Amino acid sequence: MTQPRSGRRRYYDIFSHFYDAFIRLHSRQNKDDTRDFLVDAAGLEGKIMPRILDICCGTGSVILAFKERYPGSVCIGYDFSSGMLRKAREKDVSGQILFIEGDAVALNSDESSFDVVTCSHALYELKGEAREKALREMKRVVRPDGYVLLMEHEIPRQPVTKFLFYVRMFSMGSKDSREFVKGGLEPFNKIFSRVTLSHSRSGKSKLIRCQQ
Repeated sequence: MTQPRSGRRRYYDIFSHFYDAFIRLHSRQNKDDTRDFLVDAAGLEGKIMPRILDICCGTGSVILAFKERYPGSVCIGYDFSSGMLRKAREKDVSGQILFIEGDAVALNSDESSFDVVTCSHALYELKGEAREKALREMKRVVRPDGYVLLMEHEIPRQPVTKFLFYVRMFSMGSKDSREFVKGGLEPFNKIFSRVTLSHSRSGKSKLIRCQQ
């Protein structure tokens, strides 16, 4: 892992102690809206023991939602922060979700292992080559008839939040920020044969649905 990524890992290890409280404050009533929207988009109804991988799983809200919806599923949460994973394991009262520490650019899984691979509000953390490597890894581990589901932030409407959003995006660098601010699909079309875009009911998140 590179030094900048190591720095981000330490940041999230510390942030894990406050992360859930921050999300509750930021999302309020929309947290379930965006999470359920993502789970609905997976289209796993009728699948017997589906396999789901949540990359950059944080404290586990998305993979826990999948496990609740599909109790017979095989669920794996993957994150580079040991602090985030510790919180996720504490929330998994069933003890049936496997949490793995690792980097999104090098997934510890075989080819075509999962029906669904998700990454929620985290891909913007990766820049340029690292993001492309992560996307190619997602494509490698998803089954030919499966989906890679990528949820990202929409541009906020509230002026102060919108300003902070732009500051955060442009801190990533000009090329990276343009891709995410404009919501372009070019980085995904380069890698996947079919890419579609939809929007959550709250209007706060967008979902990029990719197929091999």
